[in-house]
Amino acid sequence: MFDPARRAHDAVDGAIVLGIDPGLSRCGYGAVRREGSRFTAVACGVLRTAPSDPLPTRLATLAGELEQLVDETAPIALAVERVLFQVNARTAMSVGQASGLALTVAGRMGIPVAHYSPNEVKLAVAVQKMVARLLRLSSAPRPADAADALALAVCHWWRAPLQAAVGEDDAPQGRLDAAIAAAVAREGSNA
Repeated sequence: MFDPARRAHDAVDGAIVLGIDPGLSRCGYGAVRREGSRFTAVACGVLRTAPSDPLPTRLATLAGELEQLVDETAPIALAVERVLFQVNARTAMSVGQASGLALTVAGRMGIPVAHYSPNEVKLAVAVQKMVARLLRLSSAPRPADAADALALAVCHWWRAPLQAAVGEDDAPQGRLDAAIAAAVAREGSNA
């Protein structure tokens, strides 16, 4: 749930949204600053843990790195990829654990969290090439987890004002998705 005083559409220029593409072995992150209608990538990359380490050690390492990342970027919101059902239960568990750590860090620091499905992110931003274009990067971020995390942050910058405009709880999802698609098309034709 968003704190109305800290909604992305009300944010002052220079505010940052931190996108998190959760994973235990590789947790992508991307911090995006908004200044007017322009977006700038502030930081992106992947937090890694060694699969050979014991699970509690890996979780503690990831939690510490996420806390440091949030401290350094001071985001007004976290945009976290929603954990969806996966065929591989082991993968789903580790993604869920990493997602839970991001939510815990946000909760402890009083930062609002928005969840987006992979399809919502891909609809809002055609991930690799569009992220590079939108953020004026020389090439698409690598690995893909970093690009996905930047896309999550951009997705939140675009979607939060649309949700507020059409009403979060009472608007049919199709109407919001149509508005997002139109905004993406307009942005793509102006870039």
